[in-house]
This record gives sequence, C-alpha cells and structure tokens, in this order.
Amino acid sequence: MPVPVPRQRGVPAAETAQASPGSSSSSGGGFGMGSNSPSGFGPDSGAPAGPGTGSSTPGGSLGAGSNGGDLTLLVIEDDPAGSFTVPELLDAAGTRVRIRSARNLTEAERLLTDDVHCILVDLALPGSGDEELGPLKHVLRLAPRHAVLALTTSGDLERAAEAVRVGAQDHLFRDELDGRLLSRAVRYAVERKRADRAQVKLAESRLRAQENARLERGLLPTPLLEGSDLRFAARYRPGRSRALLGGDFYDTVRTPDGTVHAMIGDVCGHGPDEAALGVELRIAWRALTFAGLCGDELLSTLQQVLEHERESEEIFATLCTVDIAPDGRRAGLCLAGHPSPLIARHGRAAQLLPYEDSGPALGLLPRARWPRRQVELGAAWSLMMYTDGLIEGRQGPGAKQRLGQDGMVDMINRQLGAGLEGEALLETAVSEVRDLNGGELTDDVAVLLLSRSSSRG
Repeated sequence: MPVPVPRQRGVPAAETAQASPGSSSSSGGGFGMGSNSPSGFGPDSGAPAGPGTGSSTPGGSLGAGSNGGDLTLLVIEDDPAGSFTVPELLDAAGTRVRIRSARNLTEAERLLTDDVHCILVDLALPGSGDEELGPLKHVLRLAPRHAVLALTTSGDLERAAEAVRVGAQDHLFRDELDGRLLSRAVRYAVERKRADRAQVKLAESRLRAQENARLERGLLPTPLLEGSDLRFAARYRPGRSRALLGGDFYDTVRTPDGTVHAMIGDVCGHGPDEAALGVELRIAWRALTFAGLCGDELLSTLQQVLEHERESEEIFATLCTVDIAPDGRRAGLCLAGHPSPLIARHGRAAQLLPYEDSGPALGLLPRARWPRRQVELGAAWSLMMYTDGLIEGRQGPGAKQRLGQDGMVDMINRQLGAGLEGEALLETAVSEVRDLNGGELTDDVAVLLLSRSSSRG
C-alpha cells in the first residue's frame, strides 16, 4: 500500500539535529564530524542550527534556500551514537548544508518538511519487512520529489549499485565519508533530481501536446458528400499559437434526398473553450440536418444548444447555412449574423449573395428568427463560404484599413481571372490575406468552397 506524503509543516528548533561535538564514530564505521573534521568543515557558530532556510514548495523543494543556495539534508541512519554530530556543513564557496537527523523511518516522516532538499538513507536500517532495500524504497515512495542518497559500507558494492538502480541519485560509503564529500554529494544529488524532474515534465508536456494534436485533428470535420457531383475544398487556420482547432467551424453533408447542406460558423473568442463549443455546434448541426431540420427550425435548435453549453451569456456564434437542391441549380440561404457567401457563376464576376434578410447571431436574442432566402445558382458556379478572419486582416503592417468584403471580392476575382480554382484558389486567397496583413492573422480563418461545372447538367 503506497505511503502518503506527510502534511508539510515547519519544524521547531528542538527537532533539528542533536549536536554532540565530542562524540566518536559508531562501531560500524560511522561518520563523526566534529570541529576538527579532516576536510576542514565544522559548524558555523554564527548561523542558526534550526531549519527554515530552504525554499518552501509543497511536496518537497529542490530549489536553493533563501541564504544563497543553502540546502537541508535529512539523515536517516541506524547509529545509536548519532554519527552525524554537527548541525551544518560550510564549504569554501559559502554553501551551507544543514543536517537534520532521524533514528528511524517513523521519525523521518515527521521531520520531512518542505524545506528538506535531500535525504540520506542508511541501507542498514531495520524494518520494512523482507523487501530488498526496503528502507530506501519506503523513502522513495514517501518523498518522490526529493533527492535521495544511499549510505552503506564500501564492502557492499552490489547493494550500493542496486540502490541507484531503484531510484537513489547516488550512493556513499560510510567508511570513506567526510564533510567535503558529503556536501558535494548532496549538491550534485539535488541538481540531478532537478534535471530528472525537468526531463519528466518535458516528456509529459510533449505527450500532452501530441494527445491534444490527435484530439484536435479528430475533431476537424470530414465532409460526407458521397453520391454528389459537387467538388469540395476547405482551408482552416486557427488564430491560437500552436493550436489545430479554433472557434471557427464548418461542415458539409449530403442527405438521402440528394440535398447538399453546408455550414460555416464562428464562436466569439479564440481559446480552447470556444473551440470546444464550436465542435459541439458543428456536431449538433450535422445530427439535426440528418434528422431533417432546416432553416429557422434548425437555427433555433442550435441556439438552444449554444445557450445550454456556453460558459457565459456573453458568448455568441455567427452562422451561415446553405442547402443546395439535388439538381445543383438553386439553394436556400440562412444567415445568423454571419458574412454572406461569395458566388462566382460561369462567365461572370464573383459577387456576394444577398444578405438583407439575415438574422442575429446565435445567443443574442432569445426568440430570434432566421428567414431562409431562395437563391438561383445556375448551371456552373463556385460558392465560397468563409469566416470574418478572412476579411478583417489589415492591408499592410500598421495599416488601419481592413481588407473587408469588397477587398476580398476584388482579390478573388483577380485570382479567378488567373485561372485558379478549388484548393489552389483557397490556398492562394488565405496566403494573400496573410501577406496583406504583414504577418500571421490573429483571428481564426475557415474557408470552404463548393463548385459545380456545367458539364454535369
């Protein structure tokens, strides 16, 4: 059963290491560091012996303490004499390693507070059943965010190596230990643990990014046009940095009666919540369309979905829906606060479809209505539906004038005159809008194109 991480708290001075300047090493080769330490280390008489100088991070801190890199070491050793006999070490660079001692795992759990940076575990500790390296594994479970050192004798090389394999940052030999070696080992162990945690966080971040990318790609629509003679093309560019999905959404399906339904919309805002709401509206539109809803009835139901799913009453969405008759020559158009589509008929310049009868955006008025206008398409045509990200870009860096619908119509007519169509037309249009803006567009952009040639009846 996993051991829970203890509640973080401060430790009074009475719970810190017991200083016994005159004590000798234990019979097992203990490490006594009195004022005459062979490495030149000794207690700093001007420094307080109590803890509290380490940084305070819940769950264990690996950061340097408040006194220019001071560290706190919790020693858990099986030595009745108490071989660690000073409250702290001070090296030539001024780094202090404060020592706190525990006689067993139970006492160690009580002393493991948020200012401890490293734990030194005596592998000779009793307890933890018959499990190999039981005390060390207990500490690793108890303090997964702390640096851990294993303490053993030089004659136990295999056990020392196994301690590192199961999770300790390093091992130390009791009979070779001095103050300088201990201070250096603690600092190195803390840095190695910090680097390990950074690597884990980086790997987790990459995995989350990959999962998010797969999820967003899966949420982008796949048009259902089997049996239709219409050609379909689309371009989608989210405004969010490093995102695949924004608040814009679109879809196209063909119902069993041969009617082709197309939709494009825009949820106000650019964050992940808006992207999620856009996906919900798109899926709802597809389901309602296959259920036979159209025009005002469809949009009224979508507004109910929006009102139920949105985070606040300020959230709204614009929408444009088109239902193209099976013969491909006429269509019904509904606008809910959305820019009107652009149509290019054979031999004629592209122009905007009528938009005088448009209704309000979804989510603005509780009992709104959206009239459906009948539009004659003709024998050969291309119908382009888009979100306002395509027309709200600037015409040059720092320019105040936006491209607007008129500028977009002129741009598309130039590109049609150059013989562009389908995917090439949309790719060129989006690229030119970005170039006119002097850089990447800050708003989401979605564009879809449905086309029919005269040779198809």
